[in-house]
Formats: sequence, C-alpha cells, structure tokens
Amino acid sequence: MKSKISLAQFISTRRENAGLSQRGLAKRSNLPLETIESIEAGQELFLATTIRQKLAKGLKLDSKTIKEYEKSPDDRAVSLEAIENIKVMVLAGETAGVKCPACGAKLICRVAEMYDMEDNLVKHPKARCSVCPFQVK
Repeated sequence: MKSKISLAQFISTRRENAGLSQRGLAKRSNLPLETIESIEAGQELFLATTIRQKLAKGLKLDSKTIKEYEKSPDDRAVSLEAIENIKVMVLAGETAGVKCPACGAKLICRVAEMYDMEDNLVKHPKARCSVCPFQVK
C-alpha cells in the first residue's frame, strides 16, 4: 500500500505532471470542478467507484492505482447514539471541541442547507474527521 502520501497529494501531483489545471482535469474527467477541489483539499479520503473511474480516465491511470491512496473506512463500529448526538450538536451550532467517536481527533462540522421538492429549506448536519475516514452524512 502506497499510503506515504495522501490521496489529495497524489491527485494534485499527477494533475500537475499532466500539465492540467483543476478545471482542465474536471473537464477531462467529466466531473464537477467542486469534486476535484474537494479531493485536492483533502476533504475526500475515499471515493465513490464512479468518481474514481472518471478521475482515473482523466489522469490516464488505472482506477486501482488511485484506490491505493485512499483511506479505507474504519471497521470500528460507532454507535448510532454517538452519531445522533453529533448531528444534534452540529445543528445546534455547538461544534467547538467535538471529537471523532472513532479516533478522538477533531471533527470538521458544517450544516448543509438544501431545498426539498416543495421548496422547503432542509438543514443537514455534516461532519468529517480531520484524521480518519469517519463521516456524518
């Protein structure tokens, strides 16, 4: 496993070596620019299969090569109660000092605001660990 560098560093380096901007890679990979920015910012630790395949095509790599740099979801089970508590805290804006239930590192939290089919505002709590693959979606 080649985990000495992060997925973000690997993708960024390969993109630069190919002489592409983030926008150029997004276009070549048929992915939104925001996806490329999110990956290179280190916000994505592992990718959906379709994103990995499109990115591999854009970088002219095998998708298995990219997968080697991804972090695997942790096998440690996190209780549903712990996840619900994090969701409540994020929605309440009480995110200072919130720790990852899987590894104890700092959680990066935000509230995503979206609209449903009837144009009602719906708030979704989001959190991701700054170290491990734990996420609240």
